[in-house]
Amino acid sequence: MSKLFYKQSANWDWDKALPVGNGKLGAMIFGHADMEKIQLNEDSLWSGGPMNRINQDAYPNLEKVRKLILDGDIPEAEDLLLHAFSGNPFSQRVFQPFGELFIKFNDITGELDDYTRELDLENAQVKVVREFGGRTLIEEVICSAPENVLAVHLYMKDGSSFNCEAECARMSFFDSAFHDENNSYYTGSMQNDSYRFAGGITAHAASGSIELLGEYIVCRDVTDLTVFFTGATTYRETDPLTYTRNVLNKVRDISFNIIRNAHELDYRSLFGKTELHLDYDTELDKIPTDERLERFSEENPDNGLIKTYFDFGRYLLISCSRPGSLPANLQGIWNWNLDPAWGCKYTININTQMNYWPAEMFGLSDCELPLFNHMLKMQPQGQKTAREMYGCRGMVCHHNTDLWGDTAPQDRWIPGTYWVMSYPWLCTHIMRYFRYTKDLQFLKEMYPVIKDSVLFFHDFLMNIDGKTIICPSVSPENTYIMENGVKGSVCASSTMDSEILRDHFNDFIEAYALVGDDDEEFLDKTKELLKGIPEIKVGKYGQIMEWMVDYDEAEPGHRHISQLYGLHPSHQIDVRKTPELAEAAKNTIKRRLSYGGGHTGWSRAWIMNMFARLCDKEKCYENLVALLKKSTLTNLFDNHPPFQIDGNFGSIAAIGEMILQADGDDVYLLPSLPEELGDGSIRGIYVPGKSFFNLSWKNGKLTEFTVNTNAALYKARVHYSDKVMDILIKNGESAHFDIG
Repeated sequence: MSKLFYKQSANWDWDKALPVGNGKLGAMIFGHADMEKIQLNEDSLWSGGPMNRINQDAYPNLEKVRKLILDGDIPEAEDLLLHAFSGNPFSQRVFQPFGELFIKFNDITGELDDYTRELDLENAQVKVVREFGGRTLIEEVICSAPENVLAVHLYMKDGSSFNCEAECARMSFFDSAFHDENNSYYTGSMQNDSYRFAGGITAHAASGSIELLGEYIVCRDVTDLTVFFTGATTYRETDPLTYTRNVLNKVRDISFNIIRNAHELDYRSLFGKTELHLDYDTELDKIPTDERLERFSEENPDNGLIKTYFDFGRYLLISCSRPGSLPANLQGIWNWNLDPAWGCKYTININTQMNYWPAEMFGLSDCELPLFNHMLKMQPQGQKTAREMYGCRGMVCHHNTDLWGDTAPQDRWIPGTYWVMSYPWLCTHIMRYFRYTKDLQFLKEMYPVIKDSVLFFHDFLMNIDGKTIICPSVSPENTYIMENGVKGSVCASSTMDSEILRDHFNDFIEAYALVGDDDEEFLDKTKELLKGIPEIKVGKYGQIMEWMVDYDEAEPGHRHISQLYGLHPSHQIDVRKTPELAEAAKNTIKRRLSYGGGHTGWSRAWIMNMFARLCDKEKCYENLVALLKKSTLTNLFDNHPPFQIDGNFGSIAAIGEMILQADGDDVYLLPSLPEELGDGSIRGIYVPGKSFFNLSWKNGKLTEFTVNTNAALYKARVHYSDKVMDILIKNGESAHFDIG
C-alpha cells in the first residue's frame, strides 16, 4: 500500500502535516477537526533581491592567507579568512513561507465520531474524512502542475449541503488584502517593493451561495465545493497579481474531477517510471503510519513500511522539483518559518547534491533539470566571484547559493564557508545526467559551464613539489587537531577536494571528446593538472585520510564523512578494483559510527549508500532501521534535526544501490540487498545508456531479470554472484534472463 494514513489531525504540529506540491507550489495539510489549515509555499518567494556580497579585501590577501596555511600558521590564516574573505553582508537570501489557507467548517461542533487523514502516493492526493453527527465530510487536496493550482475539494458523502468559510493571507507580512467579484487576493513586497508577490483564492460549488466579504469567501448551503489557490512573484511574472487573477479565473469553472484527472495523468507519468514490490504481512496496512513507524525495529520488521518510505521519497522529488521550477532546496519546497534553519537555501557541500542522487536511477531525470538551470544562473555570478575574490578566470562558488545564484561565501564559519569545490561537484551531475539520458544537445549546452569551472582551477591551483594543490581548502565541515594541540579547519587540498577535482577533470575530458571546442591547449593543461592531484591515502587508524596530513579529528563522530566522496557518489574507491582502499573506507565508517556518527538523517542516508557500495548487506539494513527509528518524523520527513529533505532522497538512493549498481558498462545486480527484504521485485531501475532493468528475487536471491533499452545500442556486462552476462541489444529490444 503506497499510502500514509493517520487517525488524528496534525493538530498544530508542522512535522505531522502532509505535503503536496507541483514543483512551484507546495503545501502542508494539517486536517484539523473543525477546520482545515494549509501552510503554503511558492518556490521563488525569498527574503529579497540579488546582492553583490563579494568582499573586496579577499584578492589582496589571497597570497598572504595561502602562505599562512602552508607555513602551518592556521589560527592566523583563519582569522584573515574570517575578516577578508567573508561575504558582505555575510548571509544570502532566505526561502520564505508564502502564506496560510484556512477553511472553517461551520457545521462541525463537538467531538468527531471518526476521522482519517491520508496521503495517497500513487495519485498524489491528500484525503481527510471527518464523521460527525451521522454525516461525513470528505476533503480531497491536490497540487496540480498542469494548472499550477492547489485545489481543495469538499463534499458530504450523502450529497447534502454544508457551510464553510475560507481565508488566505501571509501571516502579518503582506501589504494589502482585497477581493473582486470572484476572487480574494493578498499582495506584498520584499526589499522595499523591488520584489513583489501575490496570492489568491477562489471557490466554485455545484449549488448554494458563495459570497466574498472582506478577506473571506463565505460558502452557504453548498454542495461539491472546490477552493483553489495560486500565487506568484516577480521572479517569473512581471505582474504577479494579474497572473494570479488569470489562473483563478481559468480554473474556477473547471470541474475538480477534470483537474484531478489531468493532475494524476501528469504525476503518474513520472511516479510510474519505477515500481518496487516487497512481500510483507498486509495486515500491517491496517495500522496507522505513526504507530507503524513506532513499532518498526529489527525485531519487528515491516517491509511494507520500507516500500511506503521508498515511494514517499520519489513522491517528494516529483512534488518539489519539476521542469520550470527551482531546484529542491534544503527542505524541498516546504517551509513554514520566516527564519528557517540554514535559511532553507541550497547547501551545496552535499545536501543539494544528495537531493538528486535518486533522480537518474528511478527515471526522474526531468526532475533534475531545475538544478542545471540554476547552475546556468550561477555562472555569471561565479565569474564575478572568481575574478574579484581570487583574480582567476572561469567561475567559482562556495558552500551555499540562493534564489539569485549567489556565489560569494555564506556565513562566517571557518569549517565550511571558505570552500571552492561546490561547483565542480555540481558539474559531476551534468555528466551523470548525460550518461543516463545520452542527450547530446543537453551536453552541448552545458559544456561551457563545465569548462568555465575547470578554467577557474587552471588559474587557482598551486603546484607544490609536483602536486596539484587547492589552497585554501577545508574538509566540510570538520576540524582537525595538529601535533601541537591547535585545532584548525582550513588546509591545503583536503582528500575530498582532490577526489572531486579528479572527477571534474575526467568529466571535462570525456565531455571534450563528445562536444569539445578544439581547444587542445586547454585540454592538455587539464590532463597535466590531473596527473598531479594527490592520491587517496590510508592513515594510522587504517582509515582513509581526511587531510593531506594524518591529523586526528576534533569530532571523531562528525556527521560529514567527506573523505569518502571517493566511495560514494564517486567510484574512485571500489571493493572490486581498489580492495585496500575499500577496506580503509570500512574502517573510516566504523570509526565514525563508534564515536556517535550518523546522528543526523542525511548523514545516515549517506552511510547507507557507502555500505551499499561496500556490499555490506547487514550494515545496509542496520542503518536503514536506524534512519527510520531515529531520524524520521511522524509524516516520514527526514529529521536532521530539524527537517531536511536530503535524507529522504539519499536513503531511497541507497535502497536503489542495494538492488543495482552501475559503473560504466558494468552492472551489478543485488550487490547488497539485505536478507531482511526477502521476496520482491523492482520494475524500472535505470542505468547509464537510456536503459533500465526489471528484477525479481526470492529469499534475497535473484530469480530473473530483464534489460530494456531506448538507446540505439546498449552494451553491458551484468554481474550477479559469480555469473557474468554480456548484454547487447538495440533500441526497443529487451533481453530476459532466468537465474537458476
